[in-house]
Amino acid sequence: MFDYYLKNGKVYINHAFEEMTVGVYNGKIRLLSADDKLPEEADIIDASGKKVVPGFIDIHSHGAAGVDVNEAAAEGLETICKAVARCGTTSWLASVLTDTEEQTKRCIDEFKKHRNMEHKGADLLGIHLEGPFLCSMYKGAMPEHLLQMPNMPLLREYQKRAGGYIKYITISPEVEGIVDDIPEMTELGMAVAIGHSGADYDTSWRAIHNGVSACTHTFNAMKLMHQHFPGIMGAVLESDIYCEAICDGRHLHPGVVRLLIKTKGLDKVIAITDSIMAAGLSDGQYRLGVNHVIVKDGDARLEDGTRAGSTLTQNVALKNLLAFTGRPLEEVLPLLTENPAKLVDVYDKKGSLEDGKDADIVVLDEKNDVFEVFVQGRKIQR
Repeated sequence: MFDYYLKNGKVYINHAFEEMTVGVYNGKIRLLSADDKLPEEADIIDASGKKVVPGFIDIHSHGAAGVDVNEAAAEGLETICKAVARCGTTSWLASVLTDTEEQTKRCIDEFKKHRNMEHKGADLLGIHLEGPFLCSMYKGAMPEHLLQMPNMPLLREYQKRAGGYIKYITISPEVEGIVDDIPEMTELGMAVAIGHSGADYDTSWRAIHNGVSACTHTFNAMKLMHQHFPGIMGAVLESDIYCEAICDGRHLHPGVVRLLIKTKGLDKVIAITDSIMAAGLSDGQYRLGVNHVIVKDGDARLEDGTRAGSTLTQNVALKNLLAFTGRPLEEVLPLLTENPAKLVDVYDKKGSLEDGKDADIVVLDEKNDVFEVFVQGRKIQR
């Protein structure tokens, strides 16, 4: 039996808006023509004047709503799920900042506990390891004393402990020996990103040829391009890998966002939040893994002034992208939906509105603010 019908709105299908009715049936999507007669047993949601789009997917988030991923118990992860769902994020990866082996294993164990809980928020797809195989020169908010040389036995242990749910990892290509380990990381089921890096052009290209598929928070915490020494940024921009972008107006100037999209194309940019526990909260003092973070005017920084993640949410990122680029909604939506789904290999289930896919749906109002959210057919209480 159908649970909901969303009718009279504009439905985002095949990169355009069409007159359709979206049915939610056992947590899955069923697309119906605007003229189909609807059975009476389902709840009908009038989407007149609104847009029905795929749920947003955030592949890089360290927390929200007062909860830090590195310190979260399973219940805390669910608190994040509920908070981000209200902002239109229907799926996300829990980003574990570089930490001790003991603490990283605890994060994995709490993720596994969360999978066995009743869920009322966003779908927690898996884990993103931001480190520990990163260079110290471009560590950003990474604790330098916890950075490591390549350790594939440890990474295999982490993935086994996680039941295969480590979906994404960030590495620095210049860490000695790491480029040769990339094929095994991909065989373990991880999409590999490069970042926190000052790698030269040739080393970066070796990493890309060995299986790297993305760049972590592009332009941030990495050596920038020089016309004689293109370095990691030159390789990233020249290649076909995905580029994460933090579209909060602080990490990237709007002109840089426009340049990145023009250079990479709309199909290769992914709008992330890189959010910390302060997302959705007021200014104050917070944590990011082992770090103490001060948020002032919404800007998160370590005590030494280093920027430490963001307080961004994806509903705000969407509106920023629209303002920064002047592009129509249908052009920028893939940056929050289709592109991240393809990178972490869940596009068969998520990232677009198609028959049989998970009913992860966001309804946007006339101002492109979030009006309704559904996660696997569950209506999120906002």
